[in-house]
This record gives sequence, C-alpha cells and structure tokens, in this order.
Amino acid sequence: MSQPTPPHVQAARPPIRLTAQVLTCVVFSAIALVLIFVIQDDPRAVLRGPMALGEQLVYGLGLSALAAVFSYVSYRFTARSEASSNTIKAYSRLDLSGLNPVWISLAAAIGEELLFRAALQPLLGVWITSVVFLATHVPVYQFRKLDKATLVQAAGLFAVSVALGFVYQYVGLLAAMMVHAALDVVGLYVVRNALRRM
Repeated sequence: MSQPTPPHVQAARPPIRLTAQVLTCVVFSAIALVLIFVIQDDPRAVLRGPMALGEQLVYGLGLSALAAVFSYVSYRFTARSEASSNTIKAYSRLDLSGLNPVWISLAAAIGEELLFRAALQPLLGVWITSVVFLATHVPVYQFRKLDKATLVQAAGLFAVSVALGFVYQYVGLLAAMMVHAALDVVGLYVVRNALRRM
C-alpha cells in the first residue's frame, strides 16, 4: 500500500511539448478568425493593416531587431532578480530542445497576435486588450502572490502587449507578429541557456 504524498511535496508537472504549443496557436487562430469574420465590418482591413505588406515587413524587421536587443539587454540587467528567476521557472516546463524556441515563438506570435491584436483590439482597444492579454498569461507565469517580483513581471508583460498593440495599430499585423516572435525567440533561448547553467 502506497503512502499518501505529504501536502508540502508537489508532484512534478509533465513538460509542455511543442505539439501543445502549436495546437494552442491553432485554437487561438481559429477563435480569432471567427471573431474577425463574424464581428468585424471589414475583415480584410483588420488583417491588412494601415501599411502595405512590404512596408510592414521593413518596419517589422527593424522593430524586431530593436525588440530582440531590448529583450536580451533587459535580461542581462535583471538576470539575478527574482522576477527573472520566476520567469525562467515558469517557462522551464517547455520543451526547449533543438529549434523548439523558434517554433514555439512563431506559434505564439501568429496565434496570439491574430487573437489579441486583429480580433480583440479593434473591439476593445489597446489598453483593455492588454489587460486581457495579461490575464491569459497569469497561468503561464504562475502569479501566486502579489509581491514586487510578480508586479514587475506583470508590468513588463502588460507593457509588451501595449507596445505590440501600437505596432499593430500603426504598422500592421505582420509587423506585430514579427516583433512578438523576436521577443519570444530571445526570451526562450535565454531561458534555455539559464536552465542549462542550473
């Protein structure tokens, strides 16, 4: 007969595989497309954006490079902080082997930008959409207590969402996806390298 697990000992949670991340992207994309084509007056304008695709690509490349540098530099300045430690812990369940950081980042960029920027932002605006974005990431970041580290993480995530919202609003969806992917790729490689050093 096995002994019951003491309440202070938690069972290890299984890793999150790449397929789960891609399926989440597919679900977010499907919900977004339904919202865009059912609710929006001009679905093509929502997807197309204020700039032509070529311009979005150019701006997206430049903004992605800035976002990647910002992401890496901000981590270097905060590497020893509790907020960074909590973020690394939150993402430690992801399967970050091989090129998975790239695929996970692309899946998140496509699914989340379609849902939050193209589908919800035209209805709710940048600020409320960013609150919703933050709320959907609470389980990922495992915000369990209201302390300084949690507030720093939440404020950073909210600020990123607002920035992506303005990129979508003034440049377009493709550029927002590119910036989102750049932020996530750098972040996930930072997490992978930090986990390897532990």
